[in-house]
Parts: sequence; structure tokens; C-alpha cells
Amino acid sequence: MTFNTIMNQPFIFDIKRYAINDGPGIRIVIFMKGCNLNCAWCHNPEGISSGTERMYSSGKCIRCGTCVVACPEKAIILTPEGISTDTQRCKLCGRCAEVCPAKAIELSGKPQSIATLIDIIEKERIFFDQSGGGVTFSGGEPMLQSESLIELLDECGRQGIHRAIDTAGLVNTEILLEVAKRTDLFLYDLKMMDSEKHQKWTEVPNEKILENLKVLSKTGATIIIRIPLIGGVNDDVENIVETARFISILPGEVKEVNLLPYHKIAQTKYGKLGRPNDFKLLEEPTKDAQLRAIAIFQEYGISASIGG
Repeated sequence: MTFNTIMNQPFIFDIKRYAINDGPGIRIVIFMKGCNLNCAWCHNPEGISSGTERMYSSGKCIRCGTCVVACPEKAIILTPEGISTDTQRCKLCGRCAEVCPAKAIELSGKPQSIATLIDIIEKERIFFDQSGGGVTFSGGEPMLQSESLIELLDECGRQGIHRAIDTAGLVNTEILLEVAKRTDLFLYDLKMMDSEKHQKWTEVPNEKILENLKVLSKTGATIIIRIPLIGGVNDDVENIVETARFISILPGEVKEVNLLPYHKIAQTKYGKLGRPNDFKLLEEPTKDAQLRAIAIFQEYGISASIGG
């Protein structure tokens, strides 16, 4: 995967401050662009592509035409329904987003220097120190930008900042082990155990993901396993039992499990990206299914909870 970077600067699509669900304490989450999975339930579809994307919210648009005038490529026209963009002419220069008074247009994905990101992270340090928090690198898949990620992790380590990685685990094992030397906590996603079903719902098989989790566990890394729970996809008893059995025999300490119930919030994002038909409306897991999953993990001696 080739990233749209400048001088190897990390390519970022969002920065979330005051986060409390991506590791201990109050955290800042750096979202790195590009992912090698395409999960049907993805709640950050703007993080899948490795390049810059344009997002447009017709509900915010006030039909003022400012963007039409500003576009150097003459790629935008104004219609009664809002603006229409010729994607063949658009160069993603971002001028339309800069001038839009209603913030109806935004660009997702831009290079940031290591120094700039470290400065942003350090400004949140008072919250880290008071809460036991730190920085979490998420995505997309942050380890696809491994060179930049390792630089960031090294600098955060020198500053004594707690470092977490949110990963789906589908990366080169050597890169994973290098990152592990510099990481205090892994938030490791497990989607489902059956590889054919995994490929159906994420477009990739899961053998490498499972093998990497075994390897990572052998290093003694601190790992929280996160399972997106989707009704009718992976909340069935067979999958939960197989998942619990697999986790229970991993090397090292018994892993904590966070269950993340599916929600439909991504529908709006697909619309903003101009890909409403790509959104797959799936089922939220029932309360009974969530409680059943927790009970199954408990049977295998694994602490499981909703959220995290």
C-alpha cells in the first residue's frame, strides 16, 4: 500500500482529544490513514483509503456557491440539492473546504510532521499525568505506516508518555515485534474465528491475524482484546465459544476482553464520502446476546465487559 506522504510524514485523518475508551485514563487518539481490511461494519470508513478523500455534508450546505467560485479546477457546480463535484477534475486541493462558511466540505487525510504530532501530544500531558492516560495510535491500521509510527513511539517513550496501539493485527510479524518493543498496551481486534466468514465480512482471511496474536502474546505484551459484536454476524454461540477457547490458551497472562456492540453511526460518513451504497445496514446485537457472550468468556476464566 502506497501512502500519500510528504518526506515520510505520517498521514493522519483525525485527532481525538479527551478520549476515555481507547486505553487507560484520559488519552489523545491519533488516527492514521489506510487499512488492509474492509470490514462491513467499519465505523471509520474514511480511514480505509490510504489517500486524501473529500467529504461533503449536504445537510450543512447553505447553497452559497462560495466553493464554486473558489475551485481552481472548475469541478464544482451548484444544484438545488446542493453541490455536485466532477471527481475527474477535482485535484483535492482543499480550497473548497477552506472557504466553506458552513464547514459542509472537509478533506480527510493530510500529512503531519513527527514534530507537529509530538507537540500536539505533549500539550495534553497535564491530562495524562492526572489520569494515568497517554496516546493511542489508531486508524485505519497504524502499523501500515510503521516507519513513522516507530518514530512517534520512540519519541513518546523518551518523554515518558504511555503508548497504546489499536490494531487489527494483519501486518508483517517483524514489524509487529518492533512496534511491541515500544508499546505499553495493545488493543487487538478479533472479528471472528472462522476464516471463510472473516473473509466474507472483512475481505481478508484471519490466519495471519491469529498467528500474530499468538506471537505477540509470547513477548509478554499487555494486550486487551476487542471484539466488535454484530448481530447475526459474529454474536452466535459457536463463534463466541471458539473465540473464548482461543484466547484462554494464549501464552502469557489471561487477556481482558472488551465487547464493542455494533452501531449504525457510520451511515452518515458513507454519505459524506459520496458512497452511500457502500454502507451495509447490519443488526445491533441484542442485550441477551451481549450478556450471553460475557457469560461464555467468564466460563473460560476471561474477564469481559461492554465497551472499552
